[in-house]
Amino acid sequence: MTENDTSPGVPEASSAPAANGHAAAKPSRVTEFGADQPQHEAPPVGFAALLGVLGVVYGDIGTSPLYALRSTVEMVSGHHAVQNADVLGIESLIFWTLIIVVTIKYVMLVMRADHNGEGGILALTSLAQRVTTDMKMRLILGLVGIAGACLFFGDGIITPAISVLSAIEGLEVSVPGARDFVIPMAIAIIIGLFSMQWLGTGKVGTIFGPVMLLWFGSLGIMGLLEVLHHPGVLFAISPLYAIEFIIQHGKVSFLALGSVVLCVTGAEALYADMGHFGRQPIRYAWLFFVLPMLVLNYLGQGALVMNDPRALANPFFFLAPHSMQIPLVILSTFATVIASQAGISGGFQVCRQLIQLGYLPRMRIVHTNAEEEGQIYLPDFNRFLAVGAILLVIAFRSSDALAAAYGIAVTGTFICTTGLCFIVFRKMFHWSVQAVCATFIPLMIIDVTFFSANALKIPDGGWVPLMLGCVLTLMMTTWKRGRSLIVARQGQDSLPMGSFIARLPQSRTTRVPGMAVFMTATPDFVPPCLLHNLKHNKVLHDHVLFVTIQNLDQPEADRGHRVMVEELAHDIYRVVLRYGFMETPNVPRALEDLKANGVDFDPTQASYFISRELITRSSVPKMSHWRMALFMFMARNATPATEFFRIPMDRVIELGVKVAI
Repeated sequence: MTENDTSPGVPEASSAPAANGHAAAKPSRVTEFGADQPQHEAPPVGFAALLGVLGVVYGDIGTSPLYALRSTVEMVSGHHAVQNADVLGIESLIFWTLIIVVTIKYVMLVMRADHNGEGGILALTSLAQRVTTDMKMRLILGLVGIAGACLFFGDGIITPAISVLSAIEGLEVSVPGARDFVIPMAIAIIIGLFSMQWLGTGKVGTIFGPVMLLWFGSLGIMGLLEVLHHPGVLFAISPLYAIEFIIQHGKVSFLALGSVVLCVTGAEALYADMGHFGRQPIRYAWLFFVLPMLVLNYLGQGALVMNDPRALANPFFFLAPHSMQIPLVILSTFATVIASQAGISGGFQVCRQLIQLGYLPRMRIVHTNAEEEGQIYLPDFNRFLAVGAILLVIAFRSSDALAAAYGIAVTGTFICTTGLCFIVFRKMFHWSVQAVCATFIPLMIIDVTFFSANALKIPDGGWVPLMLGCVLTLMMTTWKRGRSLIVARQGQDSLPMGSFIARLPQSRTTRVPGMAVFMTATPDFVPPCLLHNLKHNKVLHDHVLFVTIQNLDQPEADRGHRVMVEELAHDIYRVVLRYGFMETPNVPRALEDLKANGVDFDPTQASYFISRELITRSSVPKMSHWRMALFMFMARNATPATEFFRIPMDRVIELGVKVAI
């Protein structure tokens, strides 16, 4: 079981030797096997793969034209009248942000750092920790990864709120009286979106690809038509206009960067979803379709604003002819729902990873597809996201107001990713110090500048993701600390396994037919539930398995190394089941593989013994009162171990154990 379980946890070592030097009753025989996870292969770059990439990866960044340019121009217009030169400068800033942040940083650089084919902030953190030997630095890197994950959760809450609001606000262009209905309609759509999650991404997303293909095609066509009418906007491709805008407007240009960065919201999804599609389909889709369509649309909006200042109210929807504005609102609503779905599904994955890594208590995980391990649904986490998104819609009431909160979450994740890349590219890819600094210091300066510009918006809403990130980080570190104290305490109070095995032949313990599976966090010590069983029932089964779940700091267990079996005595085995942070444990299924190694395991006859801990405060507490209260609250609300590890309820025996920390 995992370190955050109510009894067993994660062993520190990668194997389980005999404890404390005590001799076992017979020489140990250790075997490793298990190949239930296929090796990652590069998916083919076909039309179907590219269509899937459009539907899942690019939903968030693809809906940014709804609000990015409008928010930036409105911010500048609040300080002075917007001139055509200002629009060209803003367009230039958006264009080069797309090129530098997405194309150069993520597509060309970050996506090279895959962990067994997987991407994302936690996979990058794992890579950085693997190539770092200093324990203090490993701890710092872990905190950076946790901070990035927490900001990603903030992004997952804000994305549905701002995306759906921005789409529904398009109604005001054609139907000015619809303003009073924007908030109720947005809330209804968000409730419907989160209510559908139990169906699974596979069913909900069957039309994602075609809809996003139509969406991006519409973006490009609308923008191209306006650019053809006013080709002068193409001068914005020159970085000189961005530089001139920054020099001339000083503080105002710095404030504008806080809105410009909204054009790259969702850039982290390119890296996070790499395990689902492979890097090549994501790269090809971006370079040859998504990027050109986005650039054309942004340029088209700029050309429209330069020609007709009245379009400032909502340049995206004014790009479309009046007769097409209602259909565009409908299409944009579908697109924003898809963008939100991508963030929700990513949130489910990150939440499961944090559970497996021991930073969050167990939650119920529902597999919505029997064939796809990655298609999961977490009801508790889904409710958390839904309530958060609805509260944001009610509190901020417009996409422009929410833009302040959005920027902090996005830029904070960017900083965490760039910081981890310093370590990975230096030690894993063996880049020289000069090459690493020349590449990532400029990128870090850009990320910090964007973050600083958004930091000025903290009083206006930027505090939301920061507060959420701080609270979640506190909860995660508290849970990790509490579980480590429990595992350490169990090691102090338990009987070494070697001593138990050595004394067993001379004991008068009655052996009864059957198979007993004792779940334990400390494989070198006798689990408390076994000692309590001997104390009260005074029997031991003929066949005994001591099972420990070992969570790895990699996406999946290596091929052939899922299960480690060590024979401690006749018909008594120590079993270590290894799972990566992208996997969900299934103990009965893993134990069935023992038959191939000569262990007679019958799942219909096995009885599972689990310790149910009663956590109390020790006389010399190692946690403050408030953190102890928080830890105990999280422990009480954790999903039962039997459900999380898919152990049949009718085959479980729980025995109470008191643990003082």
